[in-house]
Amino acid sequence: MRQAIGIWTLLLWSLCGTGRGEGRLNLFIWSEYIDPEVVAEFERQEDCRVVIDLYEDEAAMVAKLRSGGGGMYDVVVPPDHTVPGLRATGLIAPLRLENIPNLKNLRPKFRNPPFDPGNGYSVAYQWGTVGIYVRTSVVKAGASSWGVLFDPGLQPSKFALIDNPRDLIGAALNYRGHGLNSVDLGQLKEARDLIVAAKERCVGFDGSVGGKNKVLSRVADAAIVYSGEAARGMAEDPDTAFFIPKEGSQIWLDNLAVLAGAPHRDLAERFINFLLDPEIGARISNFTQCASPNLASTPFLKPDDLKNPVIYPPVEVMDRLEFLKDPGPRRKLYDELWTQIKTR
Repeated sequence: MRQAIGIWTLLLWSLCGTGRGEGRLNLFIWSEYIDPEVVAEFERQEDCRVVIDLYEDEAAMVAKLRSGGGGMYDVVVPPDHTVPGLRATGLIAPLRLENIPNLKNLRPKFRNPPFDPGNGYSVAYQWGTVGIYVRTSVVKAGASSWGVLFDPGLQPSKFALIDNPRDLIGAALNYRGHGLNSVDLGQLKEARDLIVAAKERCVGFDGSVGGKNKVLSRVADAAIVYSGEAARGMAEDPDTAFFIPKEGSQIWLDNLAVLAGAPHRDLAERFINFLLDPEIGARISNFTQCASPNLASTPFLKPDDLKNPVIYPPVEVMDRLEFLKDPGPRRKLYDELWTQIKTR
């Protein structure tokens, strides 16, 4: 769910603080997804160092955790639909909510999510949407459809596909009028064929950050991105825009979770509580330009962001958005389709 942090910054973080027993926090997070100044403040407060490892999609994140990363990291930032699987496989630990009193600052609808009742294993971090980021001088005025990527008649000459199976397959499903959580084999094959055809015409696959940067650098004129990347890109280049397709799209919620093998579990829960502080939560959203689930942060959020429909969509747009769901045993269908998409 998302400017990658430079190596020099990581080195500074890894060298700061002398530590005091639990003097290190290992954070596994999307790129461009936390304000370095917030991290530095936590390091000063706890006299610790925060070591950050980055990922660009949840499949890579889950694969690394399953291959031994679950004992390397303390805090991970999983999307909503991955939380049940991480819990079922024992990769994330139950949260000791008594150590996270700032949970009360979340909006009520984020305090008891259907994928994790009672916030037993996760806490809301940021939320947003998935849509198409375009260069307005190239993409036809009034474009409002996933057809910008899937219809040769609407496609610009240069476009990028997002390198994320659920996001891309979901977009193709929506374009064909299906729900983005479909497990119907016929509908999934239809989506696969649509993506394979688009693959032949695109400039390649990339993550959301990479897609935004391709549009900014004019390597591509359209790309699927997350709303936070789009908002930052539009602030940098006013000749770009973002829209949520008329056929429907995705609303996502990223979360904070503690790994079951976390080397520093107490520090991890203090970190989560720190991020839920009203002013800290606002500083994170002001940096990412993603929507904040923290109700108490509202007075500290940038007024222009609160009025920005890219970040906080109007009701009529929200009505056509879906959350991704864990497909459970049928997850293999998506894995198989993604392999076919990438190898054809």
